Amino acid sequence: MQLEALLNHITPEVYERLCFASETGKWPNGEVLSAEQREQCLQAVMLYQARVMKSTEHMSVGESGEIVHKSKAQFKRELAEKNGQSAIARFGNDEL
Repeated sequence: MQLEALLNHITPEVYERLCFASETGKWPNGEVLSAEQREQCLQAVMLYQARVMKSTEHMSVGESGEIVHKSKAQFKRELAEKNGQSAIARFGNDEL
C-alpha cells in the first residue's frame, strides 16, 4: 500500500488505537500483537505524527521526520503562553 493511501485511511480514532497497540503491545480488545505488528503500528504512528498531525509536542515526530526535543524552559514558556501566566503555581507562606 502506498504511504499516502495509508495516511488517507488513518482517522484520529484509528491513530489512537495504533498508539495504544504500540504502547501496550495489545489491541484494545486484549489481543496480543506480534513483534512485527507492533513495529508496523509504531511506524504508522510516527508517519501520522509527522505528516498529518505535524506535531510539535515533546518526544513526538515532527514534520521534518526528526524527534522533537524540548527543554524545561521551553515547557515552562509554552505553559505560560497557554494559561496567560508566568508561573505554574504560587503558594503563600502562611504561618501556622
